[in-house]
Amino acid sequence: MNGHNAEARDYGPREDDATSRGVVDEEAQPLNLEGFEIDETNSGSAQQHNASTRPGRTPETTNTGRQSVDAEDPAIPRPVARSDFSVSAEQGCAIAIIVCMLARDFWITPHYQYLYRKDQRIQRDHPIPSLYRYFWHAKNGCGLDGNECQPFNGSSFAFRCPANCAGVQLLNPRMIGDQEINYRPLVVGGPVYRGDSFICGAAIHAGVVGDFDGGCGVVSKIGKHDGFLSTTQNGISSVGFDSYFPVSFTFLTDKVSCRVKDLRWIILAVSIIFTTVISVFTASPMIHFASLFIIIFAHVSLVSDPSGISYHSQSVLADLFSNFIGRFLPAAFCAVVIYMICVKRTLLGLTAPVEKTILWLGGCWFGALSNYSFEWIPISRLTSHDLEQQPGAKLALAIIILIIVLIIAQQIYYFRLEGRLPRYLALYGIFVAAILVSLALPGLNLRIHHYILALLLLPGTSMQTRPSLLYQGLLVGLFINGIARWGFDPVLQTAGALRGDGAFGSLLPNITAPLISLDAPTSNITFDWDPPPMPNPYDGISVLVNDVERHRSYFGESTSTGDTFTWERTALEMPEYFRFGYLKEDNGLDYTNAGIWNANGTWTQMAPKKESR
Repeated sequence: MNGHNAEARDYGPREDDATSRGVVDEEAQPLNLEGFEIDETNSGSAQQHNASTRPGRTPETTNTGRQSVDAEDPAIPRPVARSDFSVSAEQGCAIAIIVCMLARDFWITPHYQYLYRKDQRIQRDHPIPSLYRYFWHAKNGCGLDGNECQPFNGSSFAFRCPANCAGVQLLNPRMIGDQEINYRPLVVGGPVYRGDSFICGAAIHAGVVGDFDGGCGVVSKIGKHDGFLSTTQNGISSVGFDSYFPVSFTFLTDKVSCRVKDLRWIILAVSIIFTTVISVFTASPMIHFASLFIIIFAHVSLVSDPSGISYHSQSVLADLFSNFIGRFLPAAFCAVVIYMICVKRTLLGLTAPVEKTILWLGGCWFGALSNYSFEWIPISRLTSHDLEQQPGAKLALAIIILIIVLIIAQQIYYFRLEGRLPRYLALYGIFVAAILVSLALPGLNLRIHHYILALLLLPGTSMQTRPSLLYQGLLVGLFINGIARWGFDPVLQTAGALRGDGAFGSLLPNITAPLISLDAPTSNITFDWDPPPMPNPYDGISVLVNDVERHRSYFGESTSTGDTFTWERTALEMPEYFRFGYLKEDNGLDYTNAGIWNANGTWTQMAPKKESR
């Protein structure tokens, strides 16, 4: 017995050794993993060899008188016993729970993704998918005079908003008249809203739906409107706009009841309960990890934040399952590698269910729900552009880096105690070299997605300590969240892919002081601009009036002469906002700040634009 206890201390507990599990202290401690590897690979063969060569032992013979063979000799091939394919009670319970949880998600998803509403204008039960949308596209996305976003009025429909719509914010600056807004819900006006407002954000502002559990309503487009008021209601502050816009909407007072509201919080509670049961009563690290990975991945992909859903109601369910399967299969391969390199060392032989449940599983759920749990951190994306423009992002990043450095120092100390520090320093040396090479590639930008960050840091958690349990669970959760929500986005991306609807960094037209005529009954204002510098990389000029494209002119073969734009109005009742930008391949690039033709007929020159980053 003393020899056996010494072996357990030298080599660590084995998954199939009940005696060694019994003598290991429940407190997670650093393991001697060098010896652990020897025990896993060689101890079983050594025991078989010793058993077959013990003195006085005679080989077994068959009843038919054939040549005798040693039944325990590992070199002799034998038929596989049926018991090798049997499923243990633990495995069976885990499989049953996984099947039940997936069936639950597949059954619940179509019910809470759809709204069923009886309406005389629709004439049938009409399913409407989840809605993160608006009626007007940014910049000049609706084309000249907004014709590509017609009709402006006369249509209404039922809609359903999921929970947490107040968290849907702008990630790039947007001009509303002469105001620039960012990192907030785009809601203009109230109770009549400008057409480019987020529908669900406006519905929360109007009190039609709630942010916690979503809800349903009926939205109606009412065409041109002016005088959009700035108010704060239900936790959302709307932006004011003191001029007119061609499309606006309001919410009807019709009582609309969703078949079900957003059930993600109820489903989350059920998921946490079932995963806790698996964690407490599962001894096998492989079953523990595989079960929790599948359940949490399905929850994030199908329930907590489904993405990439078509607006066509007939294909919502197919889109969800297509995204889930397409992302899960490669993620499962990565999960096998994560288990073999990191998780197996941490969970193997761990007999403290409270620690692996609270620390590992709790950290995993916290990371998997990072779009909620880390929402308070003022960092949307780890790009230089976002860090420059988002208030508080640099300070938050500095604090995060400091915390990570302290954690790395702690993990380095534990690796040094285990004697594995040199090999892991070599591994991270390769990581750093790859990052430096990526930074040096021309035309590409390195973007560290949070699933990449998880993969980079996970090898540093491959030890059985309480901090490692927490760190590893958190990183596995971040990996699940990143892949289930966004897929395997590339690490190296072009500037255009990172820009989204942000600034192009293009030159801005030089607009001279306009000529104003206040003749009754029609007043007009005429603009002139200097030709672009040579060589001219642009195709023409685009003019926005009140954030709607109203004019396009294209440069001819000669750019030695300028061009003009004249705008008329019949009443001097409200201001109008003018912005100018170059065209390239029929797309509007960056626009100037707004110049204002005031209600009294005077002109307020546009302020210089800050340099785009």
